[in-house]
Amino acid sequence: MMHPLINPSDTAEASRDKLLAIAEALMRRVEEASDDQGAAYAQFQRAVLLEDQVRARTQDLERALDMLNRSNSKLAEAMAEAEAARGNLASAIETVEDGFALFDGADRLVLANARFGRPLRDVHGRLRPGMAFGDYVRLVSVSEDLIRQAAETPADWARRRMAQHQDRAVTFIVALTGDRWLQVSEHRTQEGGTVILHTDLTHVIRAERLERGKLLDDQALRVKATLDHLTQGVGVFDAGERLVGFNRRLAEVLSLPLGRLPVGLEFGALLAQLSGMEAQGASLAQVAAWAGLRDPRPALAFELVRPNGYVVSVQGQDMPDRGFVVSFSDITAERAAQRALAEANETLERRVAARTEELAEALVRAEQANAARARFVAAASHDLLQPLSAAKLFLASLADEALPWRAGETVVKARNALTSVEDILAALLDISKLEAGRGAVDVGAVALGPMLGRLRDEFAPMAARKGLQFKVLGSRAVVDSDATYLRRILQNLIGNAIRYTVSGRVLVGVRHLGGAVRVEVIDTGPGIPEGERQAIFREFHRLGARASASEGMGLGLAIVERACALLGHPLELDSGLGRGSRFAVTLPLAEGELRTVAVPEGVPALGDLIVLLVENDADLRRALALLLERWGVQVIEAASGEEALALLDEIGILPDRGLVDYRLGEGMDGLELAERLRAVGMAVRLITADRSEALRGARVGVLAKPIAPEALAAFLRDG
Repeated sequence: MMHPLINPSDTAEASRDKLLAIAEALMRRVEEASDDQGAAYAQFQRAVLLEDQVRARTQDLERALDMLNRSNSKLAEAMAEAEAARGNLASAIETVEDGFALFDGADRLVLANARFGRPLRDVHGRLRPGMAFGDYVRLVSVSEDLIRQAAETPADWARRRMAQHQDRAVTFIVALTGDRWLQVSEHRTQEGGTVILHTDLTHVIRAERLERGKLLDDQALRVKATLDHLTQGVGVFDAGERLVGFNRRLAEVLSLPLGRLPVGLEFGALLAQLSGMEAQGASLAQVAAWAGLRDPRPALAFELVRPNGYVVSVQGQDMPDRGFVVSFSDITAERAAQRALAEANETLERRVAARTEELAEALVRAEQANAARARFVAAASHDLLQPLSAAKLFLASLADEALPWRAGETVVKARNALTSVEDILAALLDISKLEAGRGAVDVGAVALGPMLGRLRDEFAPMAARKGLQFKVLGSRAVVDSDATYLRRILQNLIGNAIRYTVSGRVLVGVRHLGGAVRVEVIDTGPGIPEGERQAIFREFHRLGARASASEGMGLGLAIVERACALLGHPLELDSGLGRGSRFAVTLPLAEGELRTVAVPEGVPALGDLIVLLVENDADLRRALALLLERWGVQVIEAASGEEALALLDEIGILPDRGLVDYRLGEGMDGLELAERLRAVGMAVRLITADRSEALRGARVGVLAKPIAPEALAAFLRDG
């Protein structure tokens, strides 16, 4: 076997020297050879080529050797660093105060510090790198230092521990002998390994237990101090119904010596000491049964009463540990106060009842007085209107006489004065009826347009005399109201506006508000101060002027307010000094048949008529007869109903019209006579100053006293 020219173990320098020696030997052989020049030259060429190849191979080897040297150097450095890191890691985990162990992805122990497993003395010395996690758990499960749960075997503990090992992170505490406690924390690494930390919690738990004991002692002291300062006696019983705590007040409330309230006293024994007290609200047997309930106890409340009146309130409350608390409160003073209060209430009720009876009697007397006043006003008005009507009729009869100028002026002034008196009496009568509640209303559909038109015609001359612009806007609205009272309301508001407005204008208009309308009377008068806005609705109150017959008696707004209240029509006032006033009345829109109000017109020629006049007042009868005769009417006079019927029967003539006074004195009244005359076909009117409700339902028309000549003429003309 031939040996290679180059020994791989030689260095590069030795290989080069060897190749040079070979080259020189070959050159000598060529020179010394006896063959021809061609063979020698071929050998020379081969030697040259071989030298080039050797040189290239030598360079490759040099590069490979250099790379190998560098790799070996880096590997040595890496191995040194790894050893240093391993040493540092070992040193680091040894400095950790907790026990530390690392298991790899195959659940084999990689490393652990000296503290790991030390609390388990029979396990610590048996831990070795490469140990399986299951073997480690089995060692721990049979350790004499481990305290397992009651009736739990080592195999049970190991299965529970292996189940916990399936979680990525788990923390739990195990109890060890010698009142020691170990916290185990287990976490997965990113490579699938497991890190286990053992933390000794013994000192923490002992310190916490000590602090808890101190806290409980402090709480017990505070509870005791609180109980001792309570005004109630308190007893605390455990789940076995034994007394475990109480305050001194308990013995005082129950009048028991402290020696009879020992700790451990059963609740039933305590109840037995209360047999001298009567239980109210629950018997002592029921209370004992309550204490023995196994289910959550409801709240307990009853009272204990001694024969001397001493009362104790007892309250029982369940506690979460199945014990209960019972409080005893002395409520003798409260019960005495309640009895005194009850007696006082009874006395007060008797006094209130007596006072109520007195007030009821006073109210009856007031109502009687009010009714008497209303009757007096009505009677007085009737008595006053009788001569007033006669005077007006006498003056009306004089109007057709050819009188001297001065006498004629006097007659006109007298008629105006009587008209003012008539207005005042009518206003007083209206107020009296409204206050007495006798102002019965007849509510129905009323057309505003015609009523406002007549009011415009009535007040236009008055406004023209004062140089005022007076405008009444028309309306097609039909409202639900009493036609008579509504006309009186608007009449008073318009009259006041014109009376108090010195210059400017007075406007009457209607605003639509959906289901209602609002009639507004607006003036440019002096306005009403804020302090006077309530006073103007009082009787006989006028702003800036005294009450007089010529200027008005200040009764208009009083009637307006009372009539609006009676009809349920809201009344508004908006005014200010120097900017005039606005009165507004809101009226509901009507549904149903329209009602109209007849308004007398001027006095026409009457022609030849026969009129039966029945009036017991001689002066009024004579004045009426005189007026009728001047109108060309033939008059048959009678002073009573009986006289009138006898007279008609005697003459055998049926008059064309009948004028019958309502109050004819004794015997037949005017209403009965009027009905009998209507029955035979005569057109009849009652003449009366009575405005009572009795006449509202009568089928006979009424001419109110004082009788207006125009109204009388209209009846005579139209029947």
